[in-house]
Amino acid sequence: MNFIPKNKISNIFLLIGSFAVVSLILWNTNSFFKKFKEEERLKMEIWATAQSEFLQSSETVDLGSLHLKVFQNNTSTPMILINKDKSVRVNNFPLNKSKDSIYIQQQLRKFKGENIPISIDQKGEHLATLYYGNSDVLNKLKFYPIALLLIIFLFAAVIYFLFKTNKASEQNKLWAGMAKETAHQIGTPLSSLLGWNELLKTESINPSITKEIEKDIDRLQTITERFSKIGSLPKLIESDIVSETKDAYDYLKRRSSKLIHFSFNSKVDQLPVLLNSSLYNWTIENLVKNGIDAMRGKGSIAIEIVPDGKYVNILIADTGHGISKSNYNSIFTPGFTSKKRGWGLGLSLVKRIVEEYHDGKIKVLSSGKEGTIMQISLKVVH
Repeated sequence: MNFIPKNKISNIFLLIGSFAVVSLILWNTNSFFKKFKEEERLKMEIWATAQSEFLQSSETVDLGSLHLKVFQNNTSTPMILINKDKSVRVNNFPLNKSKDSIYIQQQLRKFKGENIPISIDQKGEHLATLYYGNSDVLNKLKFYPIALLLIIFLFAAVIYFLFKTNKASEQNKLWAGMAKETAHQIGTPLSSLLGWNELLKTESINPSITKEIEKDIDRLQTITERFSKIGSLPKLIESDIVSETKDAYDYLKRRSSKLIHFSFNSKVDQLPVLLNSSLYNWTIENLVKNGIDAMRGKGSIAIEIVPDGKYVNILIADTGHGISKSNYNSIFTPGFTSKKRGWGLGLSLVKRIVEEYHDGKIKVLSSGKEGTIMQISLKVVH
């Protein structure tokens, strides 16, 4: 039985193949570097031989001689020639550095580390010592593998980013499809409940019972509407953020434990924003319920509305155990949850509703042992 998924096997082969290609390119580059260095060494030995001939025949030098042509053609490799009388001659140095003795000594130490010096002898007599460095081409070639690795790294980062984005898009489609299917499935028994409730009204039953059933049916319809809007662009209507928040607050207060102390405060009487009421109420409900869970069913929930220039901030505070600072952003990731039981979808849906559907922002304003404050920021209609 094969316990490794096929896509994982293909990813492993792709990784091994990529590593092999990179290794081959680096090995080839290193071989080319060594070959180029050997050729440069041969060129310098030819130059040293020409220099030996020149020193021996300097009194009868022919301007068209071979050794002079060798000197003239070598314009890329920096050299320091130290004659037997300790005189120093430099070739292919910057003009402003050719007379700088300190710079020449620094380059001499550098050349000794880069290449073995060449002794220029003639008939057993030592004439000079040639020290040479790497040419500009060779120096640039040394950094080629690093540049190649950087390009490969950037390419891999782009591939990873595209893969991650594509995966997130697929997840979003999956959750949206599940939400719509849930709404569809709820719709059938909901229609049946409406019919049964109308039938109960014709019987001699306490009207308060059917009224409470109607409230629950309305609640189920609201939930169905919320799920049906996930994955599609909801319609936004100019609404008063104060009254919408107060409605959600009142609903939650009536249906929560008496051990939870609720408080509501607004710095303004009304403030217009573009809202989808159903989804906004769902957002407030999710944040309040998360706060109640964090307090283990006992504590205080405070909702406050504070204008902030072009925006309005809705603050939801609880007195729960708090959130670790390292998890401030993670809590909005689908699947992340600190609960023993839970799907980790509530806050990811809240983020989507606030930021994608309402063009707002949501964040953890502060959190600690004394509790957590979540902040929603929405644009004000002017």
